[in-house]
Amino acid sequence: MENAVTWLTDRRPDIVCLQETKCVDAAFPREPFEALGYNVAVHGQKAFNGVAILSKLPFDEVTTRLPGDDGDDHARFMEAVVSVKGGALRIASIYLPNGNPVETDKYQYKLQWMDRLTRYARDRLALEEMLILAGDYNVIPSESDVYDPAAWVDDALFRPATRAKFRALMNLGLTDAIRASSDDVGLYTFWDYQAGAWQKNAGLRIDHLVLSSQAADRLDAAGIDRQVRAWERPSDHVPAWVDLGADPP
Repeated sequence: MENAVTWLTDRRPDIVCLQETKCVDAAFPREPFEALGYNVAVHGQKAFNGVAILSKLPFDEVTTRLPGDDGDDHARFMEAVVSVKGGALRIASIYLPNGNPVETDKYQYKLQWMDRLTRYARDRLALEEMLILAGDYNVIPSESDVYDPAAWVDDALFRPATRAKFRALMNLGLTDAIRASSDDVGLYTFWDYQAGAWQKNAGLRIDHLVLSSQAADRLDAAGIDRQVRAWERPSDHVPAWVDLGADPP
């Protein structure tokens, strides 16, 4: 919590998407965020999963649960709409399933969830709004997004079927904001707590900011605040961010 407040105070984003909150809605620590001027929307679950959206702008709409499976009770998805100059901004906070071990139903659930996300995105793109799909995708898109590709070939995050599903999503006409801003190697958002991964820079890029064409037209900059990983008691993930201008260039 302290690190989150410190980062918010320094970066001062208008909208923030959080994942893995791991608490029921009533237990979410709203007060520190509200004290910074944020409206808070949460979709939680005891001890597992959980997503939230913080916004300096009032929410026009908030929707929980990814469409396509009424029996899926995992708190992994939340969508909010806010009004900005130029129209509506629709943003989703996503915590995509990990999928390991791949020999179990967990991997099939991951792939099915990705299919549902693609169907959702296709429907939303038809609205021709600014759309951001932000969060922990648990997907390594390419070899340039992992420190040692050979070590991850059998992992659910990097399996060919996983990457193909991610490409199917992107091929709807979406933009990976980080890659649109830089082709550099070593742009990681996650370092495991084990085996000195941070010290060795043995990282992965699995947190993504995916933009519709209307949002990408306003893309001024995007980046990763990797310095947060060096703070005391850090998360194993660091924030990725995107700046959208008021008007297309």
